Amino acid sequence: MAETKTKKKKVEEEAAEPEELGVATATAKYVRMSPRKMRLVADQVRGKGVAEARTLLAFSTRNAAEVIGKVLGSAVANGENNHTLNADELFISSIYVNEGPTMKRIRPRAMGRAFRIRKRSCHVTVELSSRKEG
Repeated sequence: MAETKTKKKKVEEEAAEPEELGVATATAKYVRMSPRKMRLVADQVRGKGVAEARTLLAFSTRNAAEVIGKVLGSAVANGENNHTLNADELFISSIYVNEGPTMKRIRPRAMGRAFRIRKRSCHVTVELSSRKEG
């Protein structure tokens, strides 16, 4: 059993390395929007610089753009305040949308039947890295 504990510690240390390299992260959980709709906007800004991504999100007509814009702003603030990163050098290294819990509701139908309504939610995570040549 001592071996498993040391293996777990090594995994935790490896997972902590991106924090040391200057990766700023922000997460929005339990967002009341379908993950499929959110991923459409996330795919548009993946790999872009922060300024370009903010411009795309500001002029997007989709409601998911507002949520992703808030998470992006939070990640930039985390990078500046917690990791002393320059906001001009940051780009979206990864952005992903995971499925959250689904609320199940009932819609009454004819002849005593009931149809199920699924109100989906999602978790949005944005990771920013610095673009330093060298």
